[in-house]
Amino acid sequence: MTRDDRKVLASTLAGTTIEWYDFFIYAQAAGLVFGPLFLAPVNERAPGLATLISLATIGISFLFRPLGAIIAGRYGDRLGRKRMLVLTLLLMGAATTLIGLLPTYETIGVAAPIALILLRILQGFSAGGEWGGAALLAVEHAPRERRGWWGAFPQIGVPIGLILATGVLWIMSTVTTPEQFQAWGWRVPFLLSLTLIVLGYLVRRAVEESPVFKELQQRTRTSAAPLRDLFRGHTRNVLLTALIFVANNAAGYLIIAYFISYGTATLGLPRPSVLLATVAGSIGWLVFTLYGGVLSDRIGRVRTFQIGYALVFAWMIPLFLLMETRDIWLFTLAIIVLTIGLGLSYGPMSAMYAEMFPASVRYSGVAIGYALGAILGGAFAPTIAQALVQGTGSALSVGAYIMVLCVISLAAVTAVKEPKGTDLGLGERPLA
Repeated sequence: MTRDDRKVLASTLAGTTIEWYDFFIYAQAAGLVFGPLFLAPVNERAPGLATLISLATIGISFLFRPLGAIIAGRYGDRLGRKRMLVLTLLLMGAATTLIGLLPTYETIGVAAPIALILLRILQGFSAGGEWGGAALLAVEHAPRERRGWWGAFPQIGVPIGLILATGVLWIMSTVTTPEQFQAWGWRVPFLLSLTLIVLGYLVRRAVEESPVFKELQQRTRTSAAPLRDLFRGHTRNVLLTALIFVANNAAGYLIIAYFISYGTATLGLPRPSVLLATVAGSIGWLVFTLYGGVLSDRIGRVRTFQIGYALVFAWMIPLFLLMETRDIWLFTLAIIVLTIGLGLSYGPMSAMYAEMFPASVRYSGVAIGYALGAILGGAFAPTIAQALVQGTGSALSVGAYIMVLCVISLAAVTAVKEPKGTDLGLGERPLA
């Protein structure tokens, strides 16, 4: 691997890590403190409802991810992957930092939750454009036989971002009293984003543009209307990529946002212990995502996805049975085992999605498919999980919900003709 190769992987990893750190800090704070701070009147009358509404604001941002994907995809296919990645990074950092400075309901009344939601929407817009560009920058630079491995690097930005977000929250929960954490401690992780954004910006500016995009420019083959061209000839692939992602994203958001609230509020486990369990799960997610990318280079993208979803499906009921023992070690074990299937159904995603679309509409295709899958999957997964537990009195209903999504995603990935090894240049044809 050359110095330039390492720059590419470092850029995609650093950028996605910072983007998802910002995104996940909000998701975790929503389950811990946003209810009493920004929805005070509701929290006084019904704390459970305040938590439910707070978790629902996580999903609102997903509704704007397709808009971010459409705009970033359009200009990413016309102006380049690198420019869009720098822009999305700066937008995410600005929104996150402003959340850390936002007055609460006690100070500015109803304007507080409105401002919070608007900033969350900006985070969603940025996230919608981020993933597609990072995935393509890695995969389009990669040797043909190692696309799965290279494409796994932007993917592990998710668990690393989650490790950073959870780790910082754990530190703040440990060094502050509950009163201090609610008064000001929760703001520190948001304000730290400013430093991370500067670092990510410098790393991304140093990377060369994708060689595939350079070829498009040299041959003047960039599309004047990539979105129109995408849906004219590749609608089926967009729908397949969305459905393939549904179950992985929903199960992932249980780890990212729901299990912390469930472990502390419902099971009564200590918050620092639950946060450490989430960190342990994130490490497992990282390892198995990398392995999923490598495995897909050996046995194919489709087969790796199928194994991953079969494992997630089989583990959902045992997962909640272990958690309901209220033993923190079994709680942690349940999350770690879940990440095996989660990683295998996430690691190959960058490579497979890139191989399913032609170069001229690739950014638009992968970004929009990913964003739509996120809406159908993780957008409201924490809220649905909370509502299911409150409505049925059993967390096993959440397991059944994820199992249904696994069946949908497994059927979608099985409908894809194995794309491994497809030419990513201008002459390739999408396979599905």
